[in-house]
Amino acid sequence: MAAAALLRGAAPGRGGPAWRWWLRAAPRCRLAHSFRSPGGDPTAAATWACFRLDGRTLLRVRGPDAAPFLLGLLTNELPLPGPAARGAPPLARAGYAHFLNVQGRTLYDVILYGLQEHSEEVSGFLLECDSSVQGALQKHLALYRIRRKVTVEPHPELRVWAVLPSSPEACGNAPLQESAGAAAILIRDPRTARMGWRLLTQDEGPALVSGGRLGDLWDYHQHRYLQGVPEGVGDLPPGVALPLESNLAFMNGVSFTKGCYIGQELTARTHHMGVIRKRLFPVRFLDPLPASGITPGATVLTASGQTVGKFRAGQGNVGLALLWSEKIKGPLHIRASEGAQVALAASVPDWWPTVSK
Repeated sequence: MAAAALLRGAAPGRGGPAWRWWLRAAPRCRLAHSFRSPGGDPTAAATWACFRLDGRTLLRVRGPDAAPFLLGLLTNELPLPGPAARGAPPLARAGYAHFLNVQGRTLYDVILYGLQEHSEEVSGFLLECDSSVQGALQKHLALYRIRRKVTVEPHPELRVWAVLPSSPEACGNAPLQESAGAAAILIRDPRTARMGWRLLTQDEGPALVSGGRLGDLWDYHQHRYLQGVPEGVGDLPPGVALPLESNLAFMNGVSFTKGCYIGQELTARTHHMGVIRKRLFPVRFLDPLPASGITPGATVLTASGQTVGKFRAGQGNVGLALLWSEKIKGPLHIRASEGAQVALAASVPDWWPTVSK
């Protein structure tokens, strides 16, 4: 509650309450400007924006021991396939989780897709991860596989897409239906409803989504940062980020009742203590950025020079910063590499649980 109280009273010198709650005021589905028809007719705007995420890739984990194997490594329960109607294939399920090191720090963030294997009466899983660490994650899994009957292999046959409403009206007027097949899986993003849907397909994503149009990847990351959702090793540096400070619990990514997993001790102790003093907050820069941008790890300061936290990553004038919750009352700034002082503001996403604000 303290974080929200501070933000409600923050006055970074850029206006009144409307400015201070810039994140809340930002349209939750504001993507329409990039998805008009080629002719420019505003009435022909696409319903859904489809973003091809080349920075994300898939690993396939399958075999009789796949489920217990992953349970011992992941922070969350597994998304097991759900029941389906007679004659139809089992429904796919998606979940979010982190792999941790033995010190309880995040190594890799993954979205898991639980599928029923057609060839055997066991569940298989697809792990969506940052493309740059696919090999490292595969080695991490091999390290703990020992004698289990598990196969871990890249799955390049399917590409990862994000699907977001292209306008506020599209959020409710044309709902999508979850579906799963050999060539395509369409499922809600398990982290938060603000992140729309995930689509795994061999084909072009917009062709599979009614009213879908190809989106600019810049808009996807802008939206993600505005919503305060970290994704990949840039936002969650391996061996550095702590899962609860990274809002893993807010994004449905951790179970505090499941069995043991690598790195559980620190996470469970922090949760039961009930005190998380620092969190990843969405931030927005209020001044023009220097040509070199803002260096990840740059110190965030108050007007008096007191350290509040560190900038983590971003794009354009938005990003994420790990900040002390009790100290985010503005104004805040970063001293850029060229010596310039760049003002910024932090806010609390409106989808976070009320109890945390």
